[in-house]
Amino acid sequence: MKQHIDTAPIWEVYRQDCECPLCLLNAKVEAQNVDYFLGESVMEPSQRVEVNKKGFCADHFKMMYDAGNRLGLALMTHTYMKESMKALKESAQRARDAAAAEAGKPIFKRLGGSKGAGLAEVASEIRTFENTCLMCERIAESMDRYMYTVLYMYRHEAEFPKLFAESKGMCLRHYAQAIEMAPKYLSGDLLKNFVDTLTDIEMKSFERLEGEIEWFTNKFDYRNQDKPWGNSKDAVKRSVNKLGHQVVVDD
Repeated sequence: MKQHIDTAPIWEVYRQDCECPLCLLNAKVEAQNVDYFLGESVMEPSQRVEVNKKGFCADHFKMMYDAGNRLGLALMTHTYMKESMKALKESAQRARDAAAAEAGKPIFKRLGGSKGAGLAEVASEIRTFENTCLMCERIAESMDRYMYTVLYMYRHEAEFPKLFAESKGMCLRHYAQAIEMAPKYLSGDLLKNFVDTLTDIEMKSFERLEGEIEWFTNKFDYRNQDKPWGNSKDAVKRSVNKLGHQVVVDD
């Protein structure tokens, strides 16, 4: 069986015993992006322009901080902060103007749903700083390509549907993404077969995890202290990740 550079990562993660193969790919892409933004992108003017425009979400700022490259992060954060200050300066003036306008309203106009509307608008503008993330965008583009590859392989790789059916499904985020993208690349009986297979393994996976996490809680009953843990020792982490898209990485 000949593997292509695009399909090899899918074969690799689907051969691992995990709750969501796409989450393994997501973690890998995320780590690559952290390295990229703390490394070579710092010296690329076009990327610095993009960072200055969009910045990063709190999660990815933390990941880059935890990576330990303080100089790379400082250089990037410095120029992003300088650009942000320009927009914040304009917002600050609008906030002052809106507060003055609000304070000058007669009492009967300070009531109702329009109270503080001008300041609320400024607050909404400020929140855009935390609602955009260049790294999130890059990761989403990569994951769209990987999901497309999963669907392509389901259609064109003879051995993949069996491996797919033997998996443990996906986290809810990637499960929804797969269902949404499937009709764009699959049709007819193949589409029905893919969705039927995916929903079957997803429900079986949730039923299994529900039983494992229940047994985890039951093990804290003194009557069950000497009974085996089975597969429930890490059931909390696996269940949280299944529900929340790889939110817990380490024990």
